[in-house]
Amino acid sequence: MTKEAQHILLVEDTLSLAEMYETSLKKEGYEVTSVDTAQKALDFVEQGHTDLVLLDLKLPDMNGLDVMDVLNERDFLSPVIIITGHGSINVAVEAMRRGARDFLVKPFHVERLHNAVASELGKNPNDTVPPELAGLNLESSGENSGAGGSNGKRPIPLVVAKSQGAESFSGFIGTSPIMQKLYEQIECAARSMATVFITGESGTGKEVCAEAIHKLSSRVDKPFIPINCAAIPRDLMESELFGHVKGAFTGAIADRDGAVRLANGGTLFLDEIAEMNPDMQTKLLRFLQNYMFQKVGGNKMEKTDVRIICATNRNPSIEIQAGRFREDLFYRLHVLPVYMPPLSERGEDVIDIAQILIRLYAEEEGKDFLSFTEEAENVLRHYNWPGNIRQLQNVVRNVVVMNDGDVVSAQMLSGKLLHGADRKPAPEQRVAAPFSKTNDNTTIRPLADIEREVIERAVEICGGNIPQAAAHLGVSPSTVYRKKMLWASK
Repeated sequence: MTKEAQHILLVEDTLSLAEMYETSLKKEGYEVTSVDTAQKALDFVEQGHTDLVLLDLKLPDMNGLDVMDVLNERDFLSPVIIITGHGSINVAVEAMRRGARDFLVKPFHVERLHNAVASELGKNPNDTVPPELAGLNLESSGENSGAGGSNGKRPIPLVVAKSQGAESFSGFIGTSPIMQKLYEQIECAARSMATVFITGESGTGKEVCAEAIHKLSSRVDKPFIPINCAAIPRDLMESELFGHVKGAFTGAIADRDGAVRLANGGTLFLDEIAEMNPDMQTKLLRFLQNYMFQKVGGNKMEKTDVRIICATNRNPSIEIQAGRFREDLFYRLHVLPVYMPPLSERGEDVIDIAQILIRLYAEEEGKDFLSFTEEAENVLRHYNWPGNIRQLQNVVRNVVVMNDGDVVSAQMLSGKLLHGADRKPAPEQRVAAPFSKTNDNTTIRPLADIEREVIERAVEICGGNIPQAAAHLGVSPSTVYRKKMLWASK
């Protein structure tokens, strides 16, 4: 059957959304019929040929779940994709139990709509994973070993998320306030050509953040080249970055372009930049002055046009103080700081991510899991997740492999989560007070003293991670660094 012959029934009672979805799908070559009530939808299914139904759950005359029941009674065999609001994801999961093939969370990008429809109608035979899962790194360990990975394939990014209520934001899942702020930072950074410095714990999605900035930038049609500075041997780092000529060293049997040349016109991502050895830091700093480089063993200076994004899970200030990271290189790179929050700070995002993971792993393992009990969600919600999303992936995978059923209970979760290890501690209540009282006298404390106490306490709580503390305080990391230098000089 050709795409032109495929007919989609769109059931959506919000006129503006229906018009947008219909127009978008027609541009893709599908025939689309839009109706605004459940009864009209059922009448159309009864009378005409329908290859796919896009069904809003909230309709003026009937609940979408009831529509699913009627379709099942009529032995309707074409796929149904549910459209739902973020607050009714559990209802969407229930609809999938009743036969729905996928669900879209409003508001979603039209690309997500196209992918979901094409997947169900057989137009993406290579897409074996639902589009909203395509950003998940399904491996619990292993990183890039160089510009393009050790096996020549781009590894699947680590996390998926939601932006501003949408189903996805360039590879992320998450609608928490701290993630909304991150999405705004990514969008702002994408409009600039300045260097971006990403900090955050391992497993929080720093590479996904870098790719998101690239995809939203004017360089989207050019290469995105990642290098993991921690995974490349010290002796090969210069060649990996700048390339080499034939005969430059043992094993250099041919000329080879480095990452800075491969990324020409696009983006070069230097992951774990704090692991780069001091000699290479000096050469990188020289390169950043005019973007001129020389291949190892070569005698010709070349110029490239790349945007630099770097990341580290270490505390830059500690690395600088210990002499392991050049301060001048840090300030050259630290133009647009972006902090990746740990999973423990992302609130309900952990539930949304777990819901996506359970569907993915259940499909892979041939199991029936679709959701979590309320008790299980509470366990996930109150765990501290020191391993971030990688740990969550492992926990969910373990549950799917070791258990059977369609709903994950709290008892199925690992004993470590269930019995309280690494659960979130109760927040400390010690706060800088603007007033102090001795007997009958009240003293107003200087604002500068209160500011210093708040900042220092925030840095202490964040384990010395200044960018993280700055994010919580709502100021830029440079403000905190400047304050600390001022206090140190007194």
